[in-house]
Amino acid sequence: MSGTASSPAADPASRYPRPHDRPLAGEPHPDWLIHPRLYACECAGTALLMVFGVATNILLGAAGSPVGRVLAAHPALQVALQGLFFGLGGTLAALSPFGRVSGGHVSPSVTLAFTLMGRLAWRDMLGYVAAQLAGAVLGTGLVALAGLTWPRWAAWARVTHFSATLPSDLVPLSWAFAGEICTTALLIGSLLFTGGTARLRWMTPLVAGPLFFLLNPFEAWLSGDSTNLARSLGPALFSGQWRGFWIYGVAPFAGAALMVALVRLGVLGAIELREARVAHFGHHGRAPYLLPWRRRGTPAP
Repeated sequence: MSGTASSPAADPASRYPRPHDRPLAGEPHPDWLIHPRLYACECAGTALLMVFGVATNILLGAAGSPVGRVLAAHPALQVALQGLFFGLGGTLAALSPFGRVSGGHVSPSVTLAFTLMGRLAWRDMLGYVAAQLAGAVLGTGLVALAGLTWPRWAAWARVTHFSATLPSDLVPLSWAFAGEICTTALLIGSLLFTGGTARLRWMTPLVAGPLFFLLNPFEAWLSGDSTNLARSLGPALFSGQWRGFWIYGVAPFAGAALMVALVRLGVLGAIELREARVAHFGHHGRAPYLLPWRRRGTPAP
């Protein structure tokens, strides 16, 4: 097959169920103002994030786990690795087939930033956020379900509160609130800068892991270093740990909005954000088929 025949511009109908619909460029077709297929993929991607992130954080943090016992003597490294692995969960979700369809946001903060940058319609933003919250509950629920067949796992999950994010009780809640604003702004700034710079786009799905590795030793004790309402909701629901939860429903959105304002003021230089994507760039705002072998079939309904 020639390169021309397989390119989106040359044969878009073979790659996209709706070739004229560009929801990830903020230009949905008037006939398709909502996109359930994208929301379903975003839900699945967020579930993938939570399964990987919560499971690895339980293994790293539970004193009874083999890894947790080794890392207990090195708490700074332990919490840094927890940040790294939760961030890598986001990388897996973004690079997955689900991320290819939906853009792999897996966070209401990221979705809000793309919306404020004009690359996602407000109606779709609401669909994405609902899907992310549902996916986070689903993913954490799957981790909890494993405890029914492995009691030791259930005990580790309980003692780590399913990797719940909690504000420190040693300082005022305002400190945790400010910390969440700052860490979310740093995450959003990194994603917008790499995603909006052609030569750096390949780095975008890889940003979260190293960033949280660096931030967690400073922020995790203060607020849990969430930056993501969905990421906080799932563990809170299954652990029953709701102290200061309002912080995660407000501060990450504030941090995202703050960084978008700075980007629009030119603080990060010239940024050309073309799509509401964390990975799989180059679809010009379209959403491709989930399964590659569907490309040459008839369009999905």
